[in-house]
Amino acid sequence: MKDNRTDFLNHIKDIILRHDVDAAKKELSDLHPADIAELYQDLDLEEAEFLYKLLDDETAADVLMELDEDDRHKLLSAMSTEDIAKQVIDHLDTDDAVDIIQELDEEDRDEILAHIDDVEQAGDILDLLRYDEDTAGGLMGTEMIVVNENWSMPQCIQEMRKQAEDIEEIYYVYVVDNDYKLKGVFPLQKMITHPSVSKIKHVMETDPVSVKTDTPVDDLTLDFEKYDLVAMPVVDSIGRLVGQITVDDVMDEAREQSERDYQLASGISSDVDADDSIFAQTKARIPWLLIGIGSGILASLILGGFESQLHAVTALALFIPIIGGTGGNVGVQASAIVVQGLANGSLELSQFARQLGKEFLIGLLNASVLSGVILIYNLIVMPSQLIVTLSVAVSLFCVVMFATVLGTVIPLTLEKLKINPALATGPFIQISNDIVGLMIYVAVATFFIHVIG
Repeated sequence: MKDNRTDFLNHIKDIILRHDVDAAKKELSDLHPADIAELYQDLDLEEAEFLYKLLDDETAADVLMELDEDDRHKLLSAMSTEDIAKQVIDHLDTDDAVDIIQELDEEDRDEILAHIDDVEQAGDILDLLRYDEDTAGGLMGTEMIVVNENWSMPQCIQEMRKQAEDIEEIYYVYVVDNDYKLKGVFPLQKMITHPSVSKIKHVMETDPVSVKTDTPVDDLTLDFEKYDLVAMPVVDSIGRLVGQITVDDVMDEAREQSERDYQLASGISSDVDADDSIFAQTKARIPWLLIGIGSGILASLILGGFESQLHAVTALALFIPIIGGTGGNVGVQASAIVVQGLANGSLELSQFARQLGKEFLIGLLNASVLSGVILIYNLIVMPSQLIVTLSVAVSLFCVVMFATVLGTVIPLTLEKLKINPALATGPFIQISNDIVGLMIYVAVATFFIHVIG
């Protein structure tokens, strides 16, 4: 498969080199917009522009939406604002058009809106730009079929046909009253089973699942999963229908969010891709690496104050990696469970105390097992080193308990402060547990040296 892709890429590049327009059009006509976008990733800007200009406007617009933001920006930068308006925006749904416009400078936005011939479309885009992009209002589109609850079936069918001419995909037919407030959903099956019904409101499904314009995107994802929806109506503060969100938009947003969370948990401070520049990737990685260096220096200072004890009982140094590593692992496990619960809706902030109590009991069991294992090991391997045996076992018990509590409290606190809790599953929790674990080990070992030594 890889060899076929390489051969095809070389074939395309050869066509571009020869400027064979007919051959290029023939190859592109057989490809899905997503495949064309993937192809662009292996071409330089000049080669990509050559192919892009050969696409019809509708396909070109779809390809743009499939590209990642950096590649899309490069192609858009080579186009005039008028071309963007007429060749791209005119051929996109309003939600996709808003995504494109939001990536441009404010001056370019105004020019593009001025070049859109469809005044209604320009107005819809302008309305959507006012919403926060991380809310339902910022994610929704305005393309949908809407019927009035007082219409008869023949009138309803006539209006549906008229509206469907400008809509690429139809998910649901929404029913509103005379004030445009959402009343229900009209199942298409009813057109067949109730062809002579007097009014739509007699056969519509009432109380549809809907969201308000200010609903956060994270909550949307949970609703789509919970109710198995392919689209969801969006209403304003007084219940008027203003748009709909489709499952593909939610999936794209969920994927982007999971990528951001994964990078944050890995100690990468900003959103970067493998094909980003060396400087961009270094800038994203270096902050937590510097913090790690700082924590290492702090750990060395702690051990420096423990130097005399280490000289007296050198075997204590052998267990420093176990103490630090176990604390970090336990903390990451506890925080990962909490972050996952917050993400999928199975854990609420109101359950703070309950979750903390549950994790405390889990930590108690884990600490008992781990400290028991290390206690038995040291009694067998070094029976004469009572100070080491007790110091390691007691320290490990305390460190596991501390890491469990910290791993639970930190993500819940971050969520309460409206900070991404995924931060708690990365270097932040690891470094915190390493430093505190080392301090606990030093304190416990010092105590036993004074008592027993």
